[in-house]
Amino acid sequence: MKILVAESESYSDKALEVLRQLGTVSCADIQDRASLIDRLGDVDILVVRLRHRVDGEVMNAAPNLRIIVSPTTGLDHVDLDEARVRGISVLSLKGETDFLNNVTATAELTWALILELARSVGRAHSDVLGGRWDRNAWVGRSLKGRTLGLLGFGRLGRIVADYGQAFRMEVVAHDPFVRDFPPGVRSLPFKEVLQVADILSVHVPLEAETVGLLGRGQFDLLKPGAWLVNTSRGRILDEAALLDALRSGRVGAAALDVLAEETAGGKDWLERSPLLDYARRHDNLVLTPHIGGATRDAMAETEIFMAKKLRAFVASLKSESGGLETLQERG
Repeated sequence: MKILVAESESYSDKALEVLRQLGTVSCADIQDRASLIDRLGDVDILVVRLRHRVDGEVMNAAPNLRIIVSPTTGLDHVDLDEARVRGISVLSLKGETDFLNNVTATAELTWALILELARSVGRAHSDVLGGRWDRNAWVGRSLKGRTLGLLGFGRLGRIVADYGQAFRMEVVAHDPFVRDFPPGVRSLPFKEVLQVADILSVHVPLEAETVGLLGRGQFDLLKPGAWLVNTSRGRILDEAALLDALRSGRVGAAALDVLAEETAGGKDWLERSPLLDYARRHDNLVLTPHIGGATRDAMAETEIFMAKKLRAFVASLKSESGGLETLQERG
């Protein structure tokens, strides 16, 4: 089998060792779509992170492609319907609860963004580098006693709740699929979380029912001046509505690690983003380039886990005596 690791910068050596047990491994830090398409002609297994949108056009360029591997929980960068039609299996971290419970990188980034909104550490540092030592320009806000509202109380929501309690915040949460909320976390209906939260943090998966979960109607329910943090997926927010809420002051500040168009493909999508234009001219919007899971530790852990998951998946196919060809049937 021929395996292409298409985003190989800092890719785990231990993960590569596992992949080499399965076939010939090519590593390339492919930056653009055209270059990816050029490399796919004889590839059986494609390993990607989040840079590339793997859609029908990409799959057309890979007639031998049988497996896509992505060390991510979200898969909005892969056209799952197209893969299913073509009999291509997609392996990811989705549903790997036991493993993911020990991966805290995105929760840590969530808290870093909350602290940036509260204390402007990065912007104050840039100000000092510009030759200014102006304490009064960077007076922040304390977190103690404020209400942290969580939308979604799965793995990440629970970890962020722990951080909030450590900072002596009141913590409320909404998750219709969770019954066991720990001491110190109040379970509230969706609208009530919006109404009481001083800081609203989003931790729901991107699914059909969560696209546009937060729009104009929901922003109107927020406390005037509430903060919003999203480290989940960009399409969960109505970005035009968020911009209006920031301009009006209904949302006092926001920090986003994800944007709606980041997986859509196309050239210069970021430069066309109204959110980027707003952030360049205002200090109440912080943007980071989907770095939630991007720590060296977490990336290595997830890459090794996914390489082993791939090895087990291929072994299960061989045990059925059909070899790789059975992937066409299993999808």
